[in-house]
Amino acid sequence: MKPVTKLFWICQITAAAIFFGGLVTHAQGGGTEGQMMGDVAAGRTFAEAVCARCHAVGRTGASPFEPAPPFRTFAAKWPLETLEEALAEGISVGHPDMPEFVLSPEQIDDFLAYLHSVQDK
Repeated sequence: MKPVTKLFWICQITAAAIFFGGLVTHAQGGGTEGQMMGDVAAGRTFAEAVCARCHAVGRTGASPFEPAPPFRTFAAKWPLETLEEALAEGISVGHPDMPEFVLSPEQIDDFLAYLHSVQDK
């Protein structure tokens, strides 16, 4: 392969990686650095309605169900974006107290935006 042709393909692959990486970041609720797509208030409403009986969903307080980790500690344990697939497919865990639910893409964005907003810094 000629050096110019090789350089051309390296540039094309790099440009594609940057472009598609930006699409993935946007699809995961990211945007510019430090900015989340999604409605934090809608995510909080969901958390309070569905999750608060077991988890501490705000910036303070203990979880009502002791084994359930407070939402503000999630990012210290897991990258929050890894929850996206589980939320879309239905979170199902090995104990009967946790309800199984499936969220729409918009609800996932809202919930992840809310989770990001309450993390311990």
